[in-house]
Amino acid sequence: MTASFTLDIDVARPEPPLAGDETATLLGSLERQRLTFAWKCGDLEDEELGLTLGRSTMTLGGLLKHLALVEDEVFTRALLGRPLPTPWDTVDWERDSDWEWRTAADDSAESLYALWQGAVRRSRAAVAKAMRGDGLDHPADAFVHGGHPSLRRLVVDMIEEYARHVGHADLLRESIDGLTGEDPSDVVAAYPRLDA
Repeated sequence: MTASFTLDIDVARPEPPLAGDETATLLGSLERQRLTFAWKCGDLEDEELGLTLGRSTMTLGGLLKHLALVEDEVFTRALLGRPLPTPWDTVDWERDSDWEWRTAADDSAESLYALWQGAVRRSRAAVAKAMRGDGLDHPADAFVHGGHPSLRRLVVDMIEEYARHVGHADLLRESIDGLTGEDPSDVVAAYPRLDA
């Protein structure tokens, strides 16, 4: 089955539709999570991205790098079956399973934003490719727990991943400069727009 695929949501401020179909609801929800995450992490300097809260070692920079890795793991490697791109392809993950968290402190804000934005763009392209085939039923290349998960399952997993980490980002950002809320009041520079 070959179908065309377009996501009909506001490219600057994505929101799942009030009464849309499953595809628009799931992908709109994922984009809203990405936008909120970008807002919570955006417009910060190197030092601010490296700040922690309480006893936690988690940072916004670490979250940016971690979610870039998860985007590539889920949609580049698991969905498409392609090798992980740079920088992930050079890491000895068995020796350092927390590499992305640990090394984020060595990266500039600019490079962390670019890494995450690049991963999101690759993920969108991978999802669009799968949607043109079997839609949300498209089987992932990866074999997990005795089967190939559908694109639907991967998108739900990614929404869950973002929802968890947006909560972390919310607390971290509030501790840095007091930013709170659920929706940005203006365009978010760190968010890789859908039309870009």
